[in-house]
Amino acid sequence: QLRLVESGGGWVQPGGSLRLSCEYSGFTTKYYSIGWFRQPPGKELEGVSCINLSDGGTYYEGDLKGRFTISRDNAKNTVYLQMNDLRPEDTAVYSCAAGEETGSCREAGTDYWGQGTRVTVSS
Repeated sequence: QLRLVESGGGWVQPGGSLRLSCEYSGFTTKYYSIGWFRQPPGKELEGVSCINLSDGGTYYEGDLKGRFTISRDNAKNTVYLQMNDLRPEDTAVYSCAAGEETGSCREAGTDYWGQGTRVTVSS
């Protein structure tokens, strides 16, 4: 079955960096979109970024582009989220989700989810 597993979370000081990984399995085609989402403590789930596995097209929510970079390594069945210059407000549980590609990755569904990895940014 299709499965997603996140890793790479942890604790960092403000200004630090983390690289999250979303390893997927069970895909029978490259025509899927992978999205990163986050849920800060006590707040609602929000989109972060997404990428198409087929052509590498990306989307970033709000002003995250420049600090966050999403990338793919299809040979390793992994999507990465490089997070730089982390701030306390970036503290959240980060999850990845997959859906069949429909064009822009932001328009894809989120039918499959990983369990999430926790990121804490504090002094």
